[in-house]
Amino acid sequence: MAHFDVFNGDADGLCALHQLRLATPCDATLVTGVKRDIALLERVDARAGDSVTALDVSIDVNRTALLALLERGVSVQYFDHHGSGEVPAHPGLQAVIDTTPDVCTGSIVDRFLGGQYRVWAVVASFGDNLAHAAKELATSLPLEATQISGLQELGECLNYNAYGDSEADLVIAPATLYTLLHRHADPFTFIETEPVFQTLRKARRHDLELALRIRPYASLPEGDIVILPDTAWSRRVRGAYGNSLAARCPHHAHAILTSNLRGGYTVSVRAPLAIMHGADRLCRLFPEGGGRPAAGGINHLPQGQLTEFIHAFGRAWHS
Repeated sequence: MAHFDVFNGDADGLCALHQLRLATPCDATLVTGVKRDIALLERVDARAGDSVTALDVSIDVNRTALLALLERGVSVQYFDHHGSGEVPAHPGLQAVIDTTPDVCTGSIVDRFLGGQYRVWAVVASFGDNLAHAAKELATSLPLEATQISGLQELGECLNYNAYGDSEADLVIAPATLYTLLHRHADPFTFIETEPVFQTLRKARRHDLELALRIRPYASLPEGDIVILPDTAWSRRVRGAYGNSLAARCPHHAHAILTSNLRGGYTVSVRAPLAIMHGADRLCRLFPEGGGRPAAGGINHLPQGQLTEFIHAFGRAWHS
C-alpha cells in the first residue's frame, strides 16, 4: 500500500509534516509546490487501501478531489487552519481543523502530538507571521532569547522560499527543502550545518532591501497597497514583505501585488496585526481569492479589477 504526504510548501506546511514524520516515520510520495499551489489532492494517484496525509491546504479548494479519494477507499488524515467550509463526514477521513486566527497547522500538529516536537511548531508559527503565538509556545521550552530569534529567522526564511508563481521563482523546490529539513530533529543543527539556510537568509535580505525602495501605489487610512515590479525577486518576496510591513505598522492592513503570467496581479493581503481578521473576507470578494483571517491572497486579479480591489480594501476593516 502506498502513502502520500501532501503539504503546502511554506514554513507551516514543511514544519507540520516534519513534526508528524519525526513522530511516525513513513516512506511517502511527496506532493507539494509553491505557496499558492494548494489544489494538491487532485495530483494524488491513490487507490483503495492507500493513505494520504494532507497538511495546510484548504479542504474547500480540495473538496472534489478529497471526496473522490475517500470514495475510492483511500484513508485521509487532514490537518489545516484555513477556512474549510463543511468538513465531509466519512469514516475514511480524520480531520483536525482549527481556524482560530492565531493558530497555524504546525501548532495544530503540535497539539495532536502532545508537544513532542514543539520547537518546530515555534518555527511554523513564526513563519506564518504569528509571532505572539510562537513566543507563547516557546515559553514552555528551555530556550534563550537568542535561540528564539534564530527560530524566528528560520521560520521567516522557510516561508520566504514558498512564494513565487512557479518553482522556477524559488531559491529551492519545497520538496527538496523538506528532504534537507527532515535530516534534522534539532532546528539549530539545520541552521548551523545546512548551506541552504544561509542561501535563503541572504536572498531574503536582498529581496526585502529591493522591495523597501518601492513607494506604495495607493496609501489609504486603512493601509498601503504596493505593486512590485514584474521580476522573480518581487514574486519571491511578496509574502515576506507583507509580513514585514504588518509588523512595522500593526494597526494598518497591507496588500502586495505582483504581475502574473495571465496579465493581471497575484495579491497577498495582511490584516492589521492588532486585530488579525478580515483578510480572507476581502480576498473572497474576488473569484480566485481566499486564505485565513489574518492573511489572504488572490491568485489572479484582472487588471480591470484593480480599482475595485482598492475600493474593497478601503472598506474591508470598517465595522
